Amino acid sequence: MNNVNDLLCAHTIRTLSMDAVQKANSGHPGMPMGMADVATVLWTKFLKHNPKNPQWFDRDRFILSAGHGSMLLYSLLHLSGYELSLDELKNFRQMGSKTPGHPEFGMTPGVEMTTGPLGQGFATGVGMAMAERHLAAQFNTNSQKLIDHYTYAIVSDGDLMEGVSHEAASLAGHLALEKLIYLYDSNSISIEGETDLAFTEDVVERFLAYNWQVIKVNGHDHDQIEQAISQAKANTEQPSLIICTSKIGYGSPNKEGKESSHGAPLGEEEIRITKIGYGLDPDSHFHVEQQVYDTFQARAELGTALEADWNKKLTKLEKDDPDLHAKFMAWTNQTYLQDLADVLPVFESDPKGMATRASSGKVINALKDTIPNLIGGSADLGPSTKTDIVGSGSFTQYNHKGRTIHFGVREFGMAAAVNGMMLHGGLHAFGATFFVFTDYLRPALRLAALMKLPSIFVMTHDSIGLGEDGPTHQPVEHLASLRAMPNVLVLRPADANEVSHAWKVALEHKTGPSVLVLTRQNVPTYSRNTENAAALVAKGGYVLSEAGNGKAEGVIMATGSEVQLAMQAQAELATRGKSVRVVSMPSWELFDAQPIEYKNSVLPTDLTKRVSIEAGSTFGWQKYLGLEGKAIGIDSFGESAPFEELYEHFNITTNSIVAYFTEQS
Repeated sequence: MNNVNDLLCAHTIRTLSMDAVQKANSGHPGMPMGMADVATVLWTKFLKHNPKNPQWFDRDRFILSAGHGSMLLYSLLHLSGYELSLDELKNFRQMGSKTPGHPEFGMTPGVEMTTGPLGQGFATGVGMAMAERHLAAQFNTNSQKLIDHYTYAIVSDGDLMEGVSHEAASLAGHLALEKLIYLYDSNSISIEGETDLAFTEDVVERFLAYNWQVIKVNGHDHDQIEQAISQAKANTEQPSLIICTSKIGYGSPNKEGKESSHGAPLGEEEIRITKIGYGLDPDSHFHVEQQVYDTFQARAELGTALEADWNKKLTKLEKDDPDLHAKFMAWTNQTYLQDLADVLPVFESDPKGMATRASSGKVINALKDTIPNLIGGSADLGPSTKTDIVGSGSFTQYNHKGRTIHFGVREFGMAAAVNGMMLHGGLHAFGATFFVFTDYLRPALRLAALMKLPSIFVMTHDSIGLGEDGPTHQPVEHLASLRAMPNVLVLRPADANEVSHAWKVALEHKTGPSVLVLTRQNVPTYSRNTENAAALVAKGGYVLSEAGNGKAEGVIMATGSEVQLAMQAQAELATRGKSVRVVSMPSWELFDAQPIEYKNSVLPTDLTKRVSIEAGSTFGWQKYLGLEGKAIGIDSFGESAPFEELYEHFNITTNSIVAYFTEQS
């Protein structure tokens, strides 16, 4: 069934995993032991990668969606020659190591994404496969394929139980992503015991219904595994799920096939007798035979040669079609972003204005030619979120060149796919939905923040201002909750010109996701000059309108649609002889990052009379208001009514601001 050398490779993965978990006294040995045979076949016979250059653009992507089995991936990376030493394996799960408990993107060479929250590797891989297909459609020619790689993942029972896997699998099958191959570790064990306690669906029929090719193999038979991967690669019309029947804790006399091998060390004695069963030295720890290194690194050396061939293709393209070559280099290096300031739309002042979702749509379409790899769409809300890229065509199984993606009502799957496209490289991707549905996609947003991934999310219908749809669709706590999430850039622009610069900020932001929070209802477009230029959005907060006599006695802070209420209150207070400054604060995160001198220039410490107004939770505003200030907002759920009535009902009004300053006299 398996030749001696390949079996030794698989057993080495098992012993490295057992030893590392035992030394750390923490971890998950069972899954790496169960999937070592599958991983050995994939990594020594199929995977196209180059450990000397983990970022080679045309490499295959490999995701360990079952991230709890991280020692499987770390063993593979070490054996293949990535910069991951044996000492790092010995330092598994320890502070400062490159081998954390779950794989983390950016920390360990060769790790394509952060995994651990089950289902997200599965869903993110779909985005990677979408990116590959779009780029192939853009850059492959009749004479050569510049983009030609696969996305592989090892997925678990837990991945398939998570709801996001249903969303992602449905989308992948609908789009017929033929270069997507998932290897399912079907070991029938979860933490609580056998999976049939909670999971009895027919996985084969489920994935056939999704339009996937389904292949079943013995997950410990190398020949069957090899044939199945070859069969999957030969299918040019469907994604493939290879169901690998495996035994968790394979080879452990007392823990094979049991939940006890899932999330705890096997124990020294059990490891000894397991190694004896493998025919290996029971007293040797973290031992690797040279022939194992040779086997894995032979594949890696092939990857070096394949990259050299690919570089020749790139050179040939430069000679044969310099324009296409220049386009490819611009897409992969993002050099087009240097020209954004010259093409941002400028909107004339207008008291009637427009909804910020509408101005956002205009910005997207003003930038579409300057940023030709801007791609994205919505969760079945294109007409409402205004995110269609007009004239670009839809991304479908028949048209991979299309730039408008129809994600369907799959918010979580959409956000994970956007992350996958961004991880893949070569694209600038966004996803859109109503702001209240950040609750559906939040785990993918959090993972983007953790990976420092510059995904963009466009969230419209941002408050009770959406009106009659009522509290089920009216976000209240969402701004506060996203501001509480580390490394998320939240932008709630006040008018069309702030929207324009908010998009610029988001596109240029490199160290985390950006969320553009936009209105359903119209808001005025304000008059601008050098003192209140919309470009000041990049500072997070700025003086939109100075006190009439230049000597403010108080400050009104606002975001988004409530800035107009602040401006109206300023005008009303002026008729009563009171001068106040209006500060637009589209992004707390950007404002907090400014030098103290700038922050004090916007919010002088001697101006203690302060009001904030925002149609959402008041949580968090106190850090800007101080002890004397007042936060006007909504700390309950909304109601179903026209939006004008809702603002009055919840006292989010000009009169509420005016009352604060007049009562303070």
